[in-house]
Amino acid sequence: MAKKQKKSKAPKSILTKDSLAFLERYLNNPSPTGFESAGQKLWLEYIRPHVDAHMVDPYGTVVGIINPDAKFKVVIEAHADEISWFVHYITKEGFIYVKRNGGSDHMIAPSKRVNIHTEKGVVKAVFGWPAIHVRNAKTELVPTTENIFLDCGCDSKDEVEKLGVHVGCVVTFEDEFMVLNGRHFTGRALDNRMGGFMIAEVARLLKEERAKLPFGLYITNSVQEEVGLRGAEMIVERIRPDLAIVTDVTHDTQTPMMSKVQNGDIACGKGPVLSYAPTVHNNVLRHIVRTAEAAKIPFQRLAASRATGTDTDAFAYGGAGVPSALISLPLRYMHTTVETVSRNDVENVIRLIQASVKGLKAGQDMRYFK
Repeated sequence: MAKKQKKSKAPKSILTKDSLAFLERYLNNPSPTGFESAGQKLWLEYIRPHVDAHMVDPYGTVVGIINPDAKFKVVIEAHADEISWFVHYITKEGFIYVKRNGGSDHMIAPSKRVNIHTEKGVVKAVFGWPAIHVRNAKTELVPTTENIFLDCGCDSKDEVEKLGVHVGCVVTFEDEFMVLNGRHFTGRALDNRMGGFMIAEVARLLKEERAKLPFGLYITNSVQEEVGLRGAEMIVERIRPDLAIVTDVTHDTQTPMMSKVQNGDIACGKGPVLSYAPTVHNNVLRHIVRTAEAAKIPFQRLAASRATGTDTDAFAYGGAGVPSALISLPLRYMHTTVETVSRNDVENVIRLIQASVKGLKAGQDMRYFK
């Protein structure tokens, strides 16, 4: 009789009740590009007990620091901002037209509820759209940035302005965090506040195990990635790190209408994604791959070509050049209000960043040759 094979046990969850409560609070809090302060304050409050010092730059990037006096500096980084809209034009009838703030998707806007952020507080509104009954199938329009509009229940421009709404007010979708089938996190702004959550968890775990790092670790939550990696461009000049590991999201390509030929074969639930690109430093990437293999952390590979399109590019080409690599979290439905990731992938990204950091040495020379 053949022996029964023992089933390998899944690793114990590293996410605590408190960390999951923070995740939900952090994701539900709006942090549109250029207006990230409220979310950054939440993040700093959570990470502060796990670091020795912190700094905040003029535009709102927050950095928690372990061993701030160390000469050799390692960054782990994510970005904090979410896509949104700006109030652009208010009609005399009280309807509001918008402009993008980042890569907001006009196709998903009709019928969505939104929050207009004003100095008087949040004003509720909806993206209106003509009813199906009155549309002509042969001539009906699709949503564009020129025809989607907000309705906040007002009959005139004057009434809208009395609510505190004016050109330049920022608008965010209202959708909030939920869990699908017990193992997927879903909501808006997982791109990339999930990254901010993961690097904060790395800091927590290092603190709990009393890890002694021989270098300074800069846990960096950057602003304004969605409009051109701007926060990372600024903070790399301020920190001047010796090495950087960046985390962001990437496309799961298993759902309908996704092309594996164009975007690679990436799946939620199969582990962190390691990118290959000119901006990705081969020796840093090799260190991460070896770390994953040694720790038996599953991972996937992605060819990113010229650039990764993430803050990795800003760090790699910042200062005099920072050896940098990217660890991505597979995500479905990017830049919608139902962005979805696997909880297992979230935990494995955290594990991989933590293990990769612990495997680094102070003064490690990443040059390809000498």
